Amino acid sequence: MRINEQKLEHIQECYTPGTRIKLIRMEDKQAPAPGTCGTVVAVDDLGDILMNWDDGSSLKLIIGIDLFQIVK
Repeated sequence: MRINEQKLEHIQECYTPGTRIKLIRMEDKQAPAPGTCGTVVAVDDLGDILMNWDDGSSLKLIIGIDLFQIVK
């Protein structure tokens, strides 16, 4: 499902490559454990956040489904 261009640009501005994220909850059997941190790689055309998790996983985050926060 495509999102509108304005919303995509907003997501890309909020989650720039290098942003650190802490996972709260992810709806995936292979998800990193809650509390795992990772680094944003990019935002794809669907608005999903491509990640490199500190545990070696690369599962993406889906806004509105997965819960996470930016680590300052």
